[in-house]
Amino acid sequence: MTWVQALVLGLVQGLTEFLPVSSSGHLRIVSAVFFGDDAGASFTAVTQLGTEAAVLVYFAKDIVRIIAAWFRGIADKAKRGLDYRIGWYVIIATIPVGVLGFAFKDQIRTGARNLWLVSTMLIVFALVIAAAEYYGRKARPIEQLTTRDGLIMGFAQCLSLIPGVSRSGATSSAGLFVGLERAAAVRFSFLLAIPAVTASGLFSLPDAFEPAGEGLNASGPQLLVATIVAFVVGYASVAWLLQFVSKHSLNWFVGYRIVLGLVVMGLLAGGVVSAT
Repeated sequence: MTWVQALVLGLVQGLTEFLPVSSSGHLRIVSAVFFGDDAGASFTAVTQLGTEAAVLVYFAKDIVRIIAAWFRGIADKAKRGLDYRIGWYVIIATIPVGVLGFAFKDQIRTGARNLWLVSTMLIVFALVIAAAEYYGRKARPIEQLTTRDGLIMGFAQCLSLIPGVSRSGATSSAGLFVGLERAAAVRFSFLLAIPAVTASGLFSLPDAFEPAGEGLNASGPQLLVATIVAFVVGYASVAWLLQFVSKHSLNWFVGYRIVLGLVVMGLLAGGVVSAT
C-alpha cells in the first residue's frame, strides 16, 4: 500500500462509517476500482478504531454517565434508571454480533468481500432503509427504549458483518421499525457499535500489522495514519449526521446506495473490476 492509498482509504473510512452507506463496502469498492486490489478486512476493522474513538470522544459525557449509572444500579436497585438500562441493552445487544463475528470470521474476510455481494447488499438494504422510513412510526423517544428494542437492533447489527449492508443503516432501520424516533434510533446505534467495533479492531490488529497473502498490505505507520485520519473525519461526520437526522429522513441515502450498487454491478459486468 502506498501513502496516498492509505490516506484516501482513511478518509473514506471516516466519511462513511456513520452514514448508512457501509464503510466496509466503500473501502472494498474504492480499493478495487481505484487501486486494483483489496485493502482487506483487517485494514477495515483497524481503521474503524479511529472512527469509534471519535464516537467515544463525542459521546464521552454520555458514556461516562451510562457506565457510572450501570455500576450504581448493580449495587443499588433504587438507582436503576434509563442510563442503567441502556448500559444493559448495549451489553446484551452486542452478544449476537460477537458470537457470529467470531464464528464466521474466515467467511467475512474472504467470500463476503465479493463485489457482486457488496453491490447487491447496497441495493437491497437501500430498500430496507426506505421501508423503515415509510413504515416506522418514529414516535418513541430513547427514554422508552426496551430490552426487546435493544435485542432487535443487536441482531440487526449482525447483518453489518456483510460489506455493503452498513452497521448504522441496519441498526437505525431496526430502531425505526420498532417505532423509535429517528434521532433516538441513530443515537443508540452509535452507542451499540462501540463495543463490537472496538473488539473487532483490536482482534484484527495482529493480522493488519503482519499481513499475509494478496491484497494491499499497509505498514504500521500507514495504518496508524489512516486510523488518525478516520478519527478526525469521523468526528466531524458523527456531529453532522446527528444534526442531519434530526431534520431529515434517511431516504437521502437510499438513492445514493442504489446508484452506487448499480454502477459497481456495471463495472463488474463490463470486466472493469474483478469481483474478488
